Amino acid sequence: MKRVLDKVDETILAQLTEDARLSHNEIARSVNLSRNAVRLRIERLERDKFIHGYTIKSGVAALESGSIRALMFIYRKDRMRGIDVLRYVRSVREVVACDVMSGELDVVLHIEATTPDRVHKLWEEISALPEVLNTVTSFVLTRAKCSG
Repeated sequence: MKRVLDKVDETILAQLTEDARLSHNEIARSVNLSRNAVRLRIERLERDKFIHGYTIKSGVAALESGSIRALMFIYRKDRMRGIDVLRYVRSVREVVACDVMSGELDVVLHIEATTPDRVHKLWEEISALPEVLNTVTSFVLTRAKCSG
């Protein structure tokens, strides 16, 4: 026989869905129960398979859940001296790799963002850096591993 959730269980599930890092104390305050009562309810929700586990989505798993991949090619005004671009991109969580290149272009950023608008916002921020001469951004349509 399948257990029916009460309002408190539904509230707990909604809060954990919104932020799985909430502490038992934070949830307890919002549902007007003790921390121990919340812990017991969460354990029961896990046992009854209303909560199947806690997941971190990054890399491939995040992409499968709807992330956007893009490559941003950056041409700097002074290729050998400017480090502002590199310093800036280290602080951007959506930049998953930054390659300093030889040849015609200077830097290639590998971006994984949740929306095209976020990629556009990053383009605005990076292209506005005083060190940047030009950028070209391409969205990744598919990725295939080629074997020889």
